[in-house]
Amino acid sequence: MTGNETSTAGTGPATGNLLLAAAPIGRPEDASARLRAALAGAEIIAAEDTRRLRRLAADLDVPIAAKVVAYHDHNERARAEELVGELLAGRDVLVITDAGLPGVSDPGYRLVRAAVAAGVPVTALPGPSAVTTALVVSGLPTDRFCFEGFPPRKPGERARALEALAAEPRTMVFFESPRRLDRTLADMAAAFGADRPAAVCRELTKTYEEVRRGPLGELADWADENVRGEITIVVGGAPEPAGLSEPADLVAAVAAREEAGTPRKQAISEVAKANGLPKRTVYDAVVAARK
Repeated sequence: MTGNETSTAGTGPATGNLLLAAAPIGRPEDASARLRAALAGAEIIAAEDTRRLRRLAADLDVPIAAKVVAYHDHNERARAEELVGELLAGRDVLVITDAGLPGVSDPGYRLVRAAVAAGVPVTALPGPSAVTTALVVSGLPTDRFCFEGFPPRKPGERARALEALAAEPRTMVFFESPRRLDRTLADMAAAFGADRPAAVCRELTKTYEEVRRGPLGELADWADENVRGEITIVVGGAPEPAGLSEPADLVAAVAAREEAGTPRKQAISEVAKANGLPKRTVYDAVVAARK
């Protein structure tokens, strides 16, 4: 398809419909009446975790008569081809993940792309999302935001990825494992500045929901307390630059700090943070000046 794409199957033989169903992110009672009806009437359900699906269905008192197949990160590519075959044969497929909307840091994207390419109608059953739920309770600006998913697991890769976002002006939303929360918050404080406002949202909509708001440095210290549960992090965007942007001005600011006894690496970091710039920008200016 080109130009004005649609989700209709065109004039060919009738196909099934692909339905992306949002699952509750915490309490089963947040499930909509439409989700209950869709689960009860589905022909094929592709679930990220079939056990969690059946537990949700039991909590909702919904009988599952559909064919249930596992659809997760490890079989997403192969299963997508299989499910498109079912759709082209005229059977409807409902995709559901453990929580939230399929495709948002969960399996779904490849199947949607394959279904669209095959001319299969794709629609969504809207509902809960940890991304927008955390955003609106964070107390940070909501008019412009970006979702960055899970930061890289390896320390070096994570530090570089966060450094690349240091000058991002929009509010940023991340997912993170509780096992890495303390290290990720420390890396965020190093990349964005310890004073950057943020919120750590834990167990959203569940019994022990908790939202911690404060500067990244303080949140990093708090996270040493072995935090548990599902975690979403919201970080304020970069402040307006203080004014320095010309390479010569940046080099002079670094040199002034070095003359005062600050190590060069630290001086570069301080100048970058003070001006809302990536450290790489300041580093490159210093290296170019030395040549």
